[in-house]
Amino acid sequence: MNGTGLDFEKPILELDRRINELKSFSSDKDIDVSEEIKRLEKKADDIKKDIFSKLTAWQRIQISRHPQRPYTFDYIKNIATGFTEIHGDRCFGDDMALIGGVGKIDGTPVMIVGHQKGRDTKENLLRNFGMPHPEGYRKAQRLFKMAEKFKLPIITFIDTPGAYPGVGAEERGQAHIIAENQMAMSRLKVPIIVVVIGEGGSGGALGIGLGDVVMMFENSYYSVISPEGCAAILWKDRARSPDAAEALKLTADKLIKLGIIDRIISEPLGGAHRDPVRAASNLKQCLNEELAKLKDVPASKLVEDRYSRFRRLGVFEDSVQESAMSDKVSQ
Repeated sequence: MNGTGLDFEKPILELDRRINELKSFSSDKDIDVSEEIKRLEKKADDIKKDIFSKLTAWQRIQISRHPQRPYTFDYIKNIATGFTEIHGDRCFGDDMALIGGVGKIDGTPVMIVGHQKGRDTKENLLRNFGMPHPEGYRKAQRLFKMAEKFKLPIITFIDTPGAYPGVGAEERGQAHIIAENQMAMSRLKVPIIVVVIGEGGSGGALGIGLGDVVMMFENSYYSVISPEGCAAILWKDRARSPDAAEALKLTADKLIKLGIIDRIISEPLGGAHRDPVRAASNLKQCLNEELAKLKDVPASKLVEDRYSRFRRLGVFEDSVQESAMSDKVSQ
């Protein structure tokens, strides 16, 4: 990891800097300062545990957007072998903000589709900051149907602030293709596992987000709107974004209680960007476990259960209202 840090990480980064300086000093001067280094490392570890044990929703969102956080290609490199990228939608063009292809996870062939951001300005312009155009979602749908044809499980990685909202995208049917993708995914006769690896923003996430199992990394978020957008609409003030983040209940710990997601993938202390290899290992373990559960489920049951899963979302029972109705009936 480089020195890029978030505001609430400053005490950790300062200790890391002092530890590195001591290590360099010890090496250059051939002086043993191992005890001091151990003391500072323990102090840094204690501070990390304290800070990251009580993160706010807004702080988790900042981690999900960390510039060094692993992206789709990073995870593919660490969990899959023989990955071959497939390009284009056979209609308009090849959207680099949404990538996909075939690879193997521990010998199991899978179709992997995901959003891809860039690391620098040039790559972010190429990847459109991870915001797909309609041709990206059409490419995804083409790959979904290919996976069904060859009976390949599908894994999607969500990491986007949202689908691109430009005029050209709307002219080419952005909203339509996102809805069409959801309909197509609801009918696919192969297992689908959805993983939110960073930002899960609005329809841009839902365009590849309908599956049998939906998982999230613990420092990612999944929401109908960004906190900034919500704050601008409700309070006309983007400075209220932290309040919006809390109100939206968009973090993994809240969403699993609401039944929106099925599983939380743990991250290394401090976030996936601090140890991408370990984060990928955690992801791979979860994927293997879920693939094993789904592999023998009949295709008709997969489709039926997937439909039922999403129809249940947002349904709540009002015990107060039910009690009142019971009283009326008894009278």
